[in-house]
Amino acid sequence: MPTPKIFVYIQQDRLQKQLSSVLARRGCHFIYPAADAQWQDELLNADADLALIEVADDMRAGLIQLHDTRLPSQLEWILISDGQPNPDLDQLIRRSAGFHLRPPLDLKLLQELMDDFIADYAAQQSSDDSAQVTVSELDQFGLLVGSSKSMHKLYRTLRKVANSETQVLIMGESGAGKELVAHTLHLSSQRNTGPFIAVNCGALSPELVDSELFGHIKGAFTGAVRDHQGFFAQAEGGTLFLDEVTEMPLAHQVKLLRVLENREYRPIGSQQLKKANVRVIAATNRDPADAIAQEIFREDLYFRLAQFPLNIPPLRERDDDITGLAKHFLAYRNAQEQTEVGIANDALEKIADYHWPGNVRELKHSIERAYILADEVIEAQHLQLQQDFLGDGYKQNASLENIPTGIPLEELTRAAIEATLEENQGNRKTTAEQLGISVKTLYNKLEKYQQEEE
Repeated sequence: MPTPKIFVYIQQDRLQKQLSSVLARRGCHFIYPAADAQWQDELLNADADLALIEVADDMRAGLIQLHDTRLPSQLEWILISDGQPNPDLDQLIRRSAGFHLRPPLDLKLLQELMDDFIADYAAQQSSDDSAQVTVSELDQFGLLVGSSKSMHKLYRTLRKVANSETQVLIMGESGAGKELVAHTLHLSSQRNTGPFIAVNCGALSPELVDSELFGHIKGAFTGAVRDHQGFFAQAEGGTLFLDEVTEMPLAHQVKLLRVLENREYRPIGSQQLKKANVRVIAATNRDPADAIAQEIFREDLYFRLAQFPLNIPPLRERDDDITGLAKHFLAYRNAQEQTEVGIANDALEKIADYHWPGNVRELKHSIERAYILADEVIEAQHLQLQQDFLGDGYKQNASLENIPTGIPLEELTRAAIEATLEENQGNRKTTAEQLGISVKTLYNKLEKYQQEEE
């Protein structure tokens, strides 16, 4: 039986000693670059199955060279860094969805990754598996960051389902990272060279859903002055992500179901059927059973979309990931602004004690606000949580004393919208009524927030 070929490039003697037990295992063929050779050239010619690489500051040219090759998506990666933000490394991870280990290095986890890779290799042997894995003091998998047991379990599941054509329904609370999960599935799949098109079904105008999904030809209706490619055509050969799919009008759910069953669709006004060479991944922050019981979501569409249902853990169930993510977001903001703002223990304690109903999105926004308010160190008083804006439990009867001064009105508006939407379990009509705005205005606001995060 063939043995997996593992390319190893470790520069630090100390790290080599740490990894000696891992690299001493039998049943693998290890490839080491020559001392006088360029590591990236050796890797390109190695025909390896897995690359285990320590990333250092002097490797930028090599990382950039790899970006322009097909190698990132052709083999598995385990990348070890010093934890400093590295844009070139981040770009490589986006291409490969490989494991990225930051200090302190967990040798047990590394051993588990190697065991998992070797077991998969033995099972698949010469299969062309472009699924890549990653893990971040926080491990990282693709675009996901976290070291908790629940996240490691999610990484393993994503890696296994990525290269199938199975349709996945991602379920989780608002702000938990459902789109990042979908995008990571795309990056880990054999469709990763195709487009990833994300659609917020709740923001689609009911009158234009068919046109947006399937496209139209010139003259199909009043105002159709030119041909328009729908989302299925835009995602051809890649992945179409339907976020908040339970918010799609029932009449259009029937048409979506027909496309999923027949893999065909017809642009409005056209007589030509088109094939849908697209993998569909959907997501919802509702309980599908409740949505079906309320007759706003078709049961047959649920079963078609949920060939593989996937639950995303809320941030409050991710243990030390909460403070780890706070440091992660701050490190990247420091790198972006070329600053060295720190974070105090009392701030970390406040972060750890909070329940984060807005999940990772709320945490990221809180760190962004605290970074602006702090000088050299983020203290507990710099953390303005959404409950500080809206009161405990996200109630809308907060007094003026509860609202901090000096916060941009747009941030307060966004906090009010997201908190009210969370309390209403994603019901946009009720949310708009409570906020005193039209549903259309609410849709426009949510679409704007989504675009700001992309």
